[in-house]
Amino acid sequence: MIFQRLIWAALVTAVVVGSVQTGVQRWQAAPLILAAEVYEEQKAEAPAPAKTPAAHAHAEGAAPHEHEHQQGAAKEWEPENGAERIGWTWVANVLHAFSMALLVFAVMGVWLYLRGSAVASLRLAGLVAAAGWLSFHVWPSLGLHAEVPGMEAAPLHARQIWWVLAVASAASASAVAGFARASWRWLVAAALLALPFLVGAPQLHGDALAGFSPEAHAALEQLGAQFVRATTLVALSFWVSMGVVGGLVFQRWLRPSLLAVLERAGAPVAAAVQARQ
Repeated sequence: MIFQRLIWAALVTAVVVGSVQTGVQRWQAAPLILAAEVYEEQKAEAPAPAKTPAAHAHAEGAAPHEHEHQQGAAKEWEPENGAERIGWTWVANVLHAFSMALLVFAVMGVWLYLRGSAVASLRLAGLVAAAGWLSFHVWPSLGLHAEVPGMEAAPLHARQIWWVLAVASAASASAVAGFARASWRWLVAAALLALPFLVGAPQLHGDALAGFSPEAHAALEQLGAQFVRATTLVALSFWVSMGVVGGLVFQRWLRPSLLAVLERAGAPVAAAVQARQ
């Protein structure tokens, strides 16, 4: 019963939050992405470097099906601009919001079980959402800011590893600060927050916009600065709506059932929490 409520609550939250995120993306980020993609396509159309005689001879000797395979691999499917792209973006945003809603509800449930505080659901959801914004956007973006299409600030694999480290460090720091009671929790949280920057974010040694014309280079630099601000607003709107909608949904559908489960399980905090409501 509680599991079904959790899934439906997360789904309702995801539809609302994902729709809000899609709308803000269309307003703030999508025009910048479309503008940058124009320059990215121009870069892709640049002539390829001349082949050496040996490489040219090898290419001429390749079997016809190998050429067809290479051409097919280069043409990967992508949604068309317009309704199709907006629709698939909405689906992706709802799925992302669904996973984050499950995470937020899980943290709120653990808080009720461990702390037994009479913190209102809306306030508790706001605190968890703030920790999510810090962990998934603010802290990683301090080392690796958002990039428009065509910009390559660092090798992808190294960026992914550092992003995971930054998210894990910020999430762990938030958990220590929120759940621990000892005074040393602030020192541990500060050390965890500093860890990814002690390791250092990967950086590209060179121009992230190499290969573009001077006009395109200047335009992409301007678009990149605007894109950082736009993605910050998109992330902020996502977590604010997650805190508001998630808090209301948790209070209406999940908290009573969760308290009943804790009471039946004999959890010492259940009665205290229920008595304070």
